[in-house]
Amino acid sequence: MKNKFYSAISCALLGMMMTMTYQPAFSQSIDINDLKTWANYERYAEANRSVGSPIAVFMGNSITDNWARMHESFFTENNFVGRGISGQVTAQMLVRFRPDVLNLHPKVVVILAGTNDIARNDKYVPVEHIAGNIISMVELAQAHGIKPIILSILPAAQYPWRKEITDSTQQILQINAMLESYAKLNGVSYIDLFNIMKDENQGLPKKLSPDGVHPNLDGYAVMEPIVKAEILRLAK
Repeated sequence: MKNKFYSAISCALLGMMMTMTYQPAFSQSIDINDLKTWANYERYAEANRSVGSPIAVFMGNSITDNWARMHESFFTENNFVGRGISGQVTAQMLVRFRPDVLNLHPKVVVILAGTNDIARNDKYVPVEHIAGNIISMVELAQAHGIKPIILSILPAAQYPWRKEITDSTQQILQINAMLESYAKLNGVSYIDLFNIMKDENQGLPKKLSPDGVHPNLDGYAVMEPIVKAEILRLAK
């Protein structure tokens, strides 16, 4: 008798469940921005599908992003690929390093990163961790047979969007020293653009940058022959 009773209850509950309409928790309203990833994996997802065999991939932030946009021919004519994303910090670059660099199988990767960490675009990060993220990208590249080039952080005496940060030059010099020391100890290519491009205030001069942080075409013209020569040397 009990078994018949419990069986009837079970059937009734099952019937109720079958008549209910399934409503996922997120079905009420989905903001398209919710589908964007923290590291912005989606930025180059489509472009990465059509990449052939690039000689070099440039990983970076707005400086690299602007570089590929403002002087596109430098990239297309040399079979270089730009993978810079404006505003990004080194942690974001590190987590998208696989889809935007490793999976493209370049011979060389050029890494220009760190200035947005100092500007606290994604909260405060100690200098040793900023350098560590860049070194992790270097070691990931090497593990996949890709030769890395570390570019020093460019001069930035002040960040226009973070004027409260008054020790940017000190932090830049600290990180650059860490990166240069690591590069020398481990046989990694390092290019000191800071001392090539700095002005008397340890910033970028007006003739090379409109805001003291982002190079203009004249600024990139200083960088390009130096970087290109090292890429071609490593790609042989």
